[in-house]
Amino acid sequence: MVRLLDTRTGSYAEVRPASARLLRVCVHVPETAGPSDITWLRVSLVADLLFRAAELRNMQVLTMLALAGQSAAQLEELKHAVDALGMHPPGALASLAQAHDVPADVHLIGQGTDLDDDWAGLITTVGTAAQAADPAHPADPLAVRFALESAPYDQPADLTADVLADADQTLTSWRRRVALWAESPSRPMPAGIAAAAGAAFDDLGTVSALGLLRDLIADPDVPAGAKFETFVYTDRLLGLDLPRDIGRYFTPER
Repeated sequence: MVRLLDTRTGSYAEVRPASARLLRVCVHVPETAGPSDITWLRVSLVADLLFRAAELRNMQVLTMLALAGQSAAQLEELKHAVDALGMHPPGALASLAQAHDVPADVHLIGQGTDLDDDWAGLITTVGTAAQAADPAHPADPLAVRFALESAPYDQPADLTADVLADADQTLTSWRRRVALWAESPSRPMPAGIAAAAGAAFDDLGTVSALGLLRDLIADPDVPAGAKFETFVYTDRLLGLDLPRDIGRYFTPER
């Protein structure tokens, strides 16, 4: 079961696709309000998280981007950002007028977008996001994804230079740990940790998932092999490419 915040009620609601195995998602891409506004990117990220959570439940997902009159250059920037942040590409592009006539099970909109009373299905509002105008972009664009996932998707996110630098450093550290843990014998995820990860997947709770991983690092009672399995499994939702450095680090021989 995947749940999203229902904009109409303010409460979590179960995503109920009209077809048992096909979830139709319409992503209403807002226009930018300035060079630092990346709400358009964040709405697309939430769509990717929903795609990943549904896919883990053996559901197919059809994602359509409903564009608000973006220029060809803006559309090209969006496509590049989607690829750089490891998002699944949309299945279709449409204007807002065209999207109005296409049924969807879920509508994802940016904060401030006017609701259409004719929309069927679940409507979820994504909070605004701003990125430092001159952040000295992190070498790894997935640090932007990490930073966005560090805030609840319905709340504003401010990606300052310090926030991006911290995300970049944390990603580097976590990938190194995963690479080192990969050398240890595999162990299953402890039941409590597996349940917590599953609950995070249900609600697209990236903040909870990241907190789970932070706590796991310092837990002396969990073997390295189980930490490895947990990080790799949780990354199926987070999409941070945490196993990327496997094979690059080796523990010294004794």
